[in-house]
Amino acid sequence: MNRALIVIDYTIDFVAKEGALTCGEPGRNIEDSLVRLTEMFIKSEDYVVLAVDVHEESDPYHPETDLFPPHNIRGTEGRRLYGDLMSLFDDNRSSVYFMDKTRYSAFHATDLDMKLRDRGINEIHLAGVCTDICVLHTAVDAYNLGYQIVVHKDAAASFNKHGHEWALEHFKQVLGASVV
Repeated sequence: MNRALIVIDYTIDFVAKEGALTCGEPGRNIEDSLVRLTEMFIKSEDYVVLAVDVHEESDPYHPETDLFPPHNIRGTEGRRLYGDLMSLFDDNRSSVYFMDKTRYSAFHATDLDMKLRDRGINEIHLAGVCTDICVLHTAVDAYNLGYQIVVHKDAAASFNKHGHEWALEHFKQVLGASVV
């Protein structure tokens, strides 16, 4: 095993119609692709990481407090995985690593790099939301850490169509990622 799938922020708050910071229909439209991709990685016994944003209620020290409405608050329904990804995780809990992240990048102040290196992983596959925010920042950190990057465009979405398209090009042109 030398590859891992990192699914970023596919939660109720980021995807559902009633989500606190939803990317809306684009996020819901990728559900089937994202679930199929995750199932494929689980069946191949590749490493699967669910990197999920977590915030504390009314945290005055977090930089996102002034940028976005409260979202993915610890212990709330909005932080639960969205749709069929939740049941897929419940059925495969022992083979999927669920991790908290407190910034856009799944690598920032987490043990993700250590977990990947311990397993000899040098290629990461990215999916989730939002393409131009958390997926992008995770990809930039992965690039700086020397990982090969594959972004699954049918399993990534944003509330900003222009930002989504820009990020896909940035992955290819600046980070040398494969966009499939």
